[in-house]
Amino acid sequence: MGSESFADDLATALVAVQRLMRRRLRIGAGPPRLRGAEVELLRLVVARPGIGVSDAAKELYLAGNSVSTLVNQLARDGYLVRETHPADRRAARLLPTEAAEARLRDWHERRTALVRRQLARLDEEDREALQAALPALRKLAENLHEEGEET
Repeated sequence: MGSESFADDLATALVAVQRLMRRRLRIGAGPPRLRGAEVELLRLVVARPGIGVSDAAKELYLAGNSVSTLVNQLARDGYLVRETHPADRRAARLLPTEAAEARLRDWHERRTALVRRQLARLDEEDREALQAALPALRKLAENLHEEGEET
């Protein structure tokens, strides 16, 4: 198999898996419906409470105004609190609410259950192949992250 074909096949498969997981997870989610970027921002803020808007934008590879729009929506929905940074009154710190943490916990549990169900449908050989591929997929993600840092 040519490397170009492999690269395209892998990219297509990864996108399909991600898209289908998002669709399945939306079914069990309560309102409001969160978009992928909103979930990513919430996950980041839960992992790094107090992160600023510009740092969040850099981490998510989004424009600052896009993150500000997401923050405003998530704050309106009761998932984020925007506080003035004590050291710089012009900057804001983002903090998750209990509702955000509960929503992400639920999302994570449903995602794990979804993947567990789908893995159970595969034969042992396919499950082993996926498990063997995890280190390479993690390295691929790390390389993509590093390349994003360079630009």
